[in-house]
Amino acid sequence: MKNILKIENITKEYKIASKKVIALNNISLNVQTGDCLAIVGESGSGKTTLGRLILGLENPTKGNIFYNNKNISIKRSIQDRKDIQVVQQNPLTSLNPKNKISSNISLPLKIHKIVKMKSITEKVIELLNSVGLNKDLINSFPSSLSGGQKQRVAIARAIASNPKIIVLDEPTSALDVLVQAKVLKLLSDIQKKYNLTYLFITHDLGVVRNVSNRVVVLKNGEIVEKGETVEVFQRPKHEYTKNLIRSIPVVSIEEEKIKP
Repeated sequence: MKNILKIENITKEYKIASKKVIALNNISLNVQTGDCLAIVGESGSGKTTLGRLILGLENPTKGNIFYNNKNISIKRSIQDRKDIQVVQQNPLTSLNPKNKISSNISLPLKIHKIVKMKSITEKVIELLNSVGLNKDLINSFPSSLSGGQKQRVAIARAIASNPKIIVLDEPTSALDVLVQAKVLKLLSDIQKKYNLTYLFITHDLGVVRNVSNRVVVLKNGEIVEKGETVEVFQRPKHEYTKNLIRSIPVVSIEEEKIKP
C-alpha cells in the first residue's frame, strides 16, 4: 500500500486576544490508500482542526501536507480539492435548505464537469440509488427528509466528484443508534465500491472499533498513540487511550472484563 496522504510535523496556532493557543503540536502521520484511519480524542483534542487542515479550509502554522507526494499545505489545485471531500456531522451545514436535493447533489457535478449537462439528472438518480435513496426524493427539500436521509444525501454529494479521500467529521453522532448502524454500513459499502480512503474523525471509540483499520489518538493537540485498531484496543499503551476505551458502553459482564 502506498501513502496517499502524509502529514509532516504539522503545528497549528491561533491567536485569541493576546494569547497564543496551540491546537496541534508537531503532528506527523501517514495515510495509506484504502485506509479507514480513525482520528479520536475528546473535544478540544485537535481532531477537527486536523480535518480542516487536510481539507484546505485552513493553512498550517508550520509543517507540510502531501497528497500523492505533492505539497498541498498552502496552495492546492481544483483537482486536489475535487479529490478530497468531506461529510460533516450535521448535513444541514453542507446542504443548502433552499435548494432541492437535485441541486444539492448536482453542484459538484457541475463545478468539476463530471458529466455533460444533459446527463446531470441521470447521474443524480444514480448517486441517490448508490446511497439507498429513492429517486422520488430528487425534487424534495432537505427539510422534508429525516436525519438519516439527509446524511445519505450528504454522502451522495461527497462521492459525486469521484474523490479519492473523504474526511468524515463525526458523521453519525447526530443520529440515533439504529440509523447510525445503517449509515456506517453504507459508508463501509461505498468505501469498497469506490476504492475510497477515509479519515474518520470521532470521539466514539465504539464506532472506531467497528469501522477503522488504524487509529490515531489525539490529546491536547498531540498524538499520544497510533497503530492498528485491533492492537490499540487489545493492548493500549497510553493511559489516556485506556481511559477512552474504559468509557465505551458495554452490555455484558464479559465485555466489561476485557476492558483495560
